[in-house]
Amino acid sequence: MTDAAGQNPPDLAALARRIRATVVEMSHHGGAPHLGSALSCVDILVAAYWSYLNVDPANSQHPLRDRFILSKGHASSALYAVLAARGFFPQAQLADYCRAGSGLSEHMAPGCLPGIEAATGSLGHGLSLGVGLALAGKIQGRGYRVCVVLSDGECNEGSVWEAAMFAAAQSLDNLLVVIDFNRWQATGRSEEILAISPLREKWEAFGWSAVELNGHDIPSLREAMSAKHFQVKQPKCIVARTIKGRGVSFMEDDNNWHYRIPTEEEVQLARGELGQP
Repeated sequence: MTDAAGQNPPDLAALARRIRATVVEMSHHGGAPHLGSALSCVDILVAAYWSYLNVDPANSQHPLRDRFILSKGHASSALYAVLAARGFFPQAQLADYCRAGSGLSEHMAPGCLPGIEAATGSLGHGLSLGVGLALAGKIQGRGYRVCVVLSDGECNEGSVWEAAMFAAAQSLDNLLVVIDFNRWQATGRSEEILAISPLREKWEAFGWSAVELNGHDIPSLREAMSAKHFQVKQPKCIVARTIKGRGVSFMEDDNNWHYRIPTEEEVQLARGELGQP
């Protein structure tokens, strides 16, 4: 197994910029939307895969591997790009994103690619899957951890809170949730659709150890994932404040990029802003 936390990581900020440029290109060439949602979670995924998760790209089904679930499956392009950069499959395979017959579908299927643990995209179900995996690890006496990335909009779903209560009741301290709190849902601001705040305090009230931070500050994410701030015998939650469309000025905090697909000119503009030739 390769423990990401035990490696000397590359320049993670520069890596995140390269991954964002790749994600923008994937949206254009694959004709797929949800670009803003993918860009908002890149730093979270980079911190997880280069600093937290104990995984081996050469042995993606190792029984003691940490499990990762991207519950906000509409951001699959970000996870595909991160897995390719981490060495789970060749970078060139990203060109197949959203092509007919490709394993890189807009919403993930289980086992479609090395490193993909579950089908996601029907929002509100990823945490339940993660809780089941974490509980199985406890029952079987295995030391793996489970990390689930949720959208803030998913926290509207009752199934999320049922899973949260169960995880606390079972003291699943091998479970980490990171909420990509970009403050947008498909049709409006998260706060305008349901009263989501105070989000960190809600998770604490459900029995979780929780922190809130800047979700684009990779060092802060790495430190929080190290569990120094969390209580023992409790599941862990990071409320990561993010910006939809992060990294590209004309996409940031613009919910139109939940639906729009960039033109070739916009791809080049984005690459320039991200420092990619």
